[in-house]
Amino acid sequence: MAELKTRLQNDLTVAMKARETVTAGALRMALTAVTNEEVSGKQARELSDDEVVKVLSREAKKRKEAAEAFDGAGRTEKAELERQELAVLEVYLPKQLDDAELASIVDKAYDAVAAQLGEAPGQKQMGQVMKAVNAEVAGRAEGGRVAAAVKAKLAG
Repeated sequence: MAELKTRLQNDLTVAMKARETVTAGALRMALTAVTNEEVSGKQARELSDDEVVKVLSREAKKRKEAAEAFDGAGRTEKAELERQELAVLEVYLPKQLDDAELASIVDKAYDAVAAQLGEAPGQKQMGQVMKAVNAEVAGRAEGGRVAAAVKAKLAG
């Protein structure tokens, strides 16, 4: 079993014993999402830690979007609950890259693709640059941020 999944289960037990309802709720939802991912498809399988991180990233993104939606609807108490759950999930996610680190990774990927093509990549080669950047980033930055950084590099 993936170490991260085991850690989530152990932390859920601790949170339940301590009667931390927000933490327990967030961990339950995360574990449910992991289990759903394990049994989806034609055959049940164990997820690796990297796959568990991807599931947790997806869940964190849902919490962030829900908090924004609740804020927009004037439901601040619901938005705050979503933000608290997001904070619980962020503990298990890798540290997010800051803009300078992301720009450095994009520059390296851009240079690698340029060397491969023998010319500076343009918008048509965005997919190649994105593939190289995503391999390096591995869940430490949201896809939208990565895409924006790559577009800016290709345009500039």
